[in-house]
Amino acid sequence: MFCTCLDILLVLNLRLTTMDSQYYLPNDVTFATLDCGKAFRQLSPQEKLYAHYMSRAAWYGGLAVLLQTSPESANIFVLLQKVFRKQTPAQLEEVATASGLSTEEFQAFLVYASGLFANMGNYKSFGDTKFIPNLPKDKLEALLKASQAFQECPKEMEALWDSCSCLMYSLEDRQKQLGLGDKGITAYFSGNCCMEDAELAQKFLDSKNLSAYNTRLFKSMNGGKACYEVRLASSVQKDCAVEGECQSCCGSFSFEDKEFTVKRGDYAPLMEKVCYYLQRAKEYAANENQRKMLEEYRRSFTFGSIEAHKEGSRYWIKDKGPIVESYIGFIESYRDPFGSRGEFEGFVAVVNKAMSERFARLVDSAEVLLPELPWPQEFEKDAFLKPDFTSLDVLTFAGSGIPAGINIPNYDDIRQSEGFKNVSLGNVVAVAYPSQREKLTFLREEDKDVFIKCKESSFEVQVGLHELLGHGSGKLFVQDDNGKLNFDQSKVVNPETGEPVSSWYQGSETWDSKFSTIASSYEECRAECVALHLSLKKQVLSIFGHEGQDADDVVYINWLGMVRAGLLGLEFYTPESKSWRQAHMQARFVILRVLLEAGEGLVGLEEVTGQDGKPDARITLDRSKIHTVGKDAIHRFLRKLQVFKSTADVEKGRALYDSYSTVSDDGAHNFLRLRETVLLRKEARKMLVQVNTRINGDTVELVEYEGSAAGLICSFSERFQDDAEQLAADLLEMNRRDAPCWC
Repeated sequence: MFCTCLDILLVLNLRLTTMDSQYYLPNDVTFATLDCGKAFRQLSPQEKLYAHYMSRAAWYGGLAVLLQTSPESANIFVLLQKVFRKQTPAQLEEVATASGLSTEEFQAFLVYASGLFANMGNYKSFGDTKFIPNLPKDKLEALLKASQAFQECPKEMEALWDSCSCLMYSLEDRQKQLGLGDKGITAYFSGNCCMEDAELAQKFLDSKNLSAYNTRLFKSMNGGKACYEVRLASSVQKDCAVEGECQSCCGSFSFEDKEFTVKRGDYAPLMEKVCYYLQRAKEYAANENQRKMLEEYRRSFTFGSIEAHKEGSRYWIKDKGPIVESYIGFIESYRDPFGSRGEFEGFVAVVNKAMSERFARLVDSAEVLLPELPWPQEFEKDAFLKPDFTSLDVLTFAGSGIPAGINIPNYDDIRQSEGFKNVSLGNVVAVAYPSQREKLTFLREEDKDVFIKCKESSFEVQVGLHELLGHGSGKLFVQDDNGKLNFDQSKVVNPETGEPVSSWYQGSETWDSKFSTIASSYEECRAECVALHLSLKKQVLSIFGHEGQDADDVVYINWLGMVRAGLLGLEFYTPESKSWRQAHMQARFVILRVLLEAGEGLVGLEEVTGQDGKPDARITLDRSKIHTVGKDAIHRFLRKLQVFKSTADVEKGRALYDSYSTVSDDGAHNFLRLRETVLLRKEARKMLVQVNTRINGDTVELVEYEGSAAGLICSFSERFQDDAEQLAADLLEMNRRDAPCWC
């Protein structure tokens, strides 16, 4: 009996430890430098100036993410910036020692600051969980108060510390993750909003033909009646109509017995900076398409017009093969709990010509490969609009995180009829996977060497197919405001039912607004399945330079990597709310479930005891069955995903996706217990250190930093030097105006 109780206590202690560890960034987190020096040095003086000013626009706009994430993020950012502008991490180390901090505690502070900067807020960009400093609050306070910044401005810094210190350390249930209502924290909505408010607001926006991408929603009560304020991101703060710019959208409106007010001016000081630097970049644009693109972007950020941003995106699509590639705006909707508001991001990158040639060959093969996808021709776009597809070395990526590949713009009407672009971020892909055997968890020893050998190659293939033919494939059936359908209803048969198609998108409905909370993950899952399916084609592998045994290994590691990613995805599931916090990882877990369900020994997943005596797991994949059992399983599932998406069948699409997303403790696998094992053995996500550019006389210089916490911190403290005090004041004032809305 004593042994049994002791075992239970050990298990409970393990659970508490792994639970707590979710909310700290470990001191041994890996830092990697995004190397773009060679690519940058090959640019002409004009191209370097264009890249510099576009980078400045991206970095200032990226600060809006602080105001989109949590009520305290902006204040913590300002606090840390003030401290590190006065003293470097090396100089602060002496202060830390004198203040009684151990070496480990000071490193924990640097890691926390790095995490805040890298994620542009105190919630992980990949997983949406909060992270707090991994040192006692009184130790951090002692360090900050002994810093030069505190010594020079004690009242100001004391007030700043008081404004954010409690929330900085708080792990109340609602504050542990991003979410809406009682499920978490978000700054896209005021604190009193719930999912019903988000749904009502979407209906209102649809009725005004307004996109939610660049909006936030704030709710107040007036005499027991709910009043809603929709804020458009713009530098102009006037609410009056501006000729040619959303003339009918701003003002007050009654909708379903509720009052709605639409206002401009959200993030106004930041949008003003973005517009200024876009104007400077325009002076060095390479062609007319770039100049018109930047004009439309400026119009969008000035007046809060998504239509202007869409127009800028059209010019961006036409700008084929630029040496310096960039995109900027309110783009991805992953972190909006409702799934329709875009997080600000901006990137600037330089073309990798050798790898881009491979992607160009993939584009040329697209029309041959698309018919290989498992849906009828009528469910594919009427014509494949050949996109630009380039491999880029990132110079600047401002936002909450850096992806490995991108397919944009996200406007479905443009994607369907006018085209899109794909980019693979080569210097991100190069550092994406761990290269040490000991960090390759849950794999058999005999799989680790081939995994290390093929990880970059397989990821390159997966990213390329995912972006080009995943996000770039499939048709949406739409009926416009005039009642015209973009398909022949009498001839299109639903392959799942054998009956004529009976549902479609109507009017202003979009994929995001219709499928809302599952849209992002569902689409990522569809794109991943397309890539898995097409990665089996010898033609595809040959394009990437893989033949014979090498090609077989790349396919094996691609599929094995997806299975492993599905297991790792359990880290991003929250049992208390039965919700997922990361779209891509939910998608990969769904694929794991699909492949496990296929049976016939294709995928094995067993719980074992590790060499350290702690719980562990092993995954196996029978490579001889990938082309048969695996292919058939993905074929069937992928067809369902596309059919439900094409036909706007939310009910069936949600039922299918939710069923595979369920994490339970029954059935053949106890996924809740496996989640604890994943948390026990998880590796912290790498932090990527980016360069800066600066003008020295008539030339643009590249400023590089070491791949460490100190390097990342220095990059941020030097990034906003020109107007640091005004920028800090603007961030604090914007956040102060919003503060009552989150109470």
